[in-house]
This record gives sequence, C-alpha cells and structure tokens, in this order.
Amino acid sequence: MRFSRVFLNRLQNQAAANDTVVVIDVLRSFTTAAVALSRGASAIYPVDGISAGIVLAGRLGDAVSVGAIEGGDPAPGFDFGNSPSRLLKADLTGKPVVMSTAAGVRGLQRYRQARKLYATSLVCARATAEAIRAAGADEVCFIITGEWVDRDGDEDVACADYIEALLRGESPAPEDFARRVRDSDFGRRFAAGTWPNLPAADLDLAAQADLFRFAMRVRCEGDHLVIR
Repeated sequence: MRFSRVFLNRLQNQAAANDTVVVIDVLRSFTTAAVALSRGASAIYPVDGISAGIVLAGRLGDAVSVGAIEGGDPAPGFDFGNSPSRLLKADLTGKPVVMSTAAGVRGLQRYRQARKLYATSLVCARATAEAIRAAGADEVCFIITGEWVDRDGDEDVACADYIEALLRGESPAPEDFARRVRDSDFGRRFAAGTWPNLPAADLDLAAQADLFRFAMRVRCEGDHLVIR
C-alpha cells in the first residue's frame, strides 16, 4: 500500500488522487458528521456553498441543515452550526442532514472522482483504517483540510499519521494523536474559551480517538455526494 498527502489550501500543483482518498477534517466537519450519524441521521449530503445547501435542504423535506462559514461561525439560515457537541442531544432519527463547511466538504467535492472516497476524523479513524484495509486499497491519499495561513492543521495531520500507522500494521498509541489535536493551532483556540462559536466541548469530542466504530464512505448518488 502506497501513501501520499495533499494539503487542500496550499497554492501548488496538486497530484491527482484516483484510488482511495481520505478527506480529513477533525475540527470540525467530520467529527460533526460522525455525531450526526450516531444520532440517527439517515444520510449526510455534503454540499459546496451555503445557498446550495439551503436549496437542497428545502427539496429533501424534513432535512436538518448543518454548516459554517470560514473561521467557524454558523452558516446563516442553517439549523445548526458546525458544532458536534451541540448535535449530541439532537434527535436526528431518520432525517437527512445537509452539510456545508469551508474545508471538509470542499475537499470531498474536489476529490469526488476517487474510486473510493472517505470522510474522516479522529473519532472514527480506526474504523476508517479497517474499511480501507478490507477494500484492498493500493494507494491511499490523505487530504489535509485544516492547514491555513494562520493554522498548522496538525489536528488533521495527526489523524492521517494515526490511520497510516494502523494501515502499516503498527500499534500506535491513540492518546498521542489526541494530544496533538488539542495542541494544534486550532485546538488551542477551542481550549482558550474566548471564541463563542468555538466551544471547548467541541474539542473534547474531536480529540477522542475511535469514539465511533463506523467509517464514513462517501458515494455519488445522482448529482449529490452522500454519506450513509
């Protein structure tokens, strides 16, 4: 199995990734998505763009919209911001969730042509590794979405390091990678408690390795990407 990485927000020529692509967004898109599925959501529709998300939510009926704009503030007109802790008590049983975020969803849309596409974060990292191994991947490309000019993105790099170590047959200590999530530039913003839309409770959730035992495979259904 061969491994590569792409940093989504770097201004550089990015190699094609066509086999197995793992888009990582620990803080917070794919931690939020995992919580939504654990709360009974029937499907998650990752949509690029706030207006497109609102339109799709209206078409689906009984849909719940979850989203944020760049920087982490809630998307206007959506039911929830991109906050996993605030979804913990939501009853999403049988409901489709439309998700639009500035990083993770954009990564999925960019690599939607991959033979196998996964959304992941630390909370379902081991399950993702197990799914990739079971599918017999030859090449795995990790897409790091959290690196920006003011953020090191190490929360996502840590998740990639953990999954890659598992796929190499190693026995990595999950707590080492959870610590890196907390110590990342963005993680420290949540811990500081000074940003109202970056609650510490979200960090507490996102830094729990292997909280869920499912992988989030992304498929194309018609014109839409869907996570079930």
